[in-house]
Amino acid sequence: MKKIPVLMTLLLLMTATAFAQTKVYFTKEITPESLVRIYKALGVEAKGRVAVKISTGEGGNTHYLKPTLIRQLVDHVNGTIVECCTAYPGTRMDPKQHWETIHEHGFDSIFAVDLMDEFGQIRIPIQDKKHLKYDIVGEHLANYDFMINLAHFKGHAMGGFGGVMKNASIGVASTAGKCYIHSAGKSDDPKTAWNDGILAAGKTQDLFLESMAAAAQAVHNYFNGRVIYINVMNNMSVDCDCDGHPAKPELKDMGIMASLDPVAVDQACLDRVFNYQGKPGDDNKPLIQRINRQHGTYITDYAEKIGLGSKRYQLVEIDN
Repeated sequence: MKKIPVLMTLLLLMTATAFAQTKVYFTKEITPESLVRIYKALGVEAKGRVAVKISTGEGGNTHYLKPTLIRQLVDHVNGTIVECCTAYPGTRMDPKQHWETIHEHGFDSIFAVDLMDEFGQIRIPIQDKKHLKYDIVGEHLANYDFMINLAHFKGHAMGGFGGVMKNASIGVASTAGKCYIHSAGKSDDPKTAWNDGILAAGKTQDLFLESMAAAAQAVHNYFNGRVIYINVMNNMSVDCDCDGHPAKPELKDMGIMASLDPVAVDQACLDRVFNYQGKPGDDNKPLIQRINRQHGTYITDYAEKIGLGSKRYQLVEIDN
């Protein structure tokens, strides 16, 4: 009889754990000050050598997160802006041109910037080996103790949308690593990868999304959880910052989301977009159509399945 209260206590604890929800913090303000405020709300201090992973934007693109917006946060954590080269012809596939684009967009005049795969790449372990045997990232990733994943939430031609999971997977991968993810492990050679699976979106789209989730988990595990995730919901074009000529955003800016859970924060942004009551001049339909066309929401389903995070979350508004 004495064991019953103990068993009941254990059951209650297990039930509470099963239904626990990750906190996702939200502010409607998109300002340098609100970025610092939402970072502080997470309650985790970025220590040591801090990498701030952003997209510096393709040449011609004007939707990327501007240096003036992120400066206070980067300065607050004494961070280094980190990037990697792309896997498609443009202004960021070649390191020399990428540095020119970084300069044109005003990053290197304000921050320390590290093009992590400029001189090489490394392989890091991957937990989910359904498609990938490892994750191929810029070698300078090894120089950092902590990462702030500072993503611009918007549409994407291939992923449907880009948020923190895309920023951790495709964003941290080297050119070869990007090919490896896009082709679901078929090729890491940019000369052949496009023919080995990248363009076969109709047949391999879910495999690509699963590979992105696995790569995002690899980066998260590499830092042993010493990562925080922030999505800025502004300039939400249907096109990514990797597009030099993106479509004009038809949906107005919504705010900033942040969490310690990448799945939860991407899911919270998706929910905000899909549940929004659009109107003329502030229309969420084009972005929803882009996401649905690429089955984009599947990445949060699969990422939750492999244990990267949870789609269940508690939204905490910090404006009040």
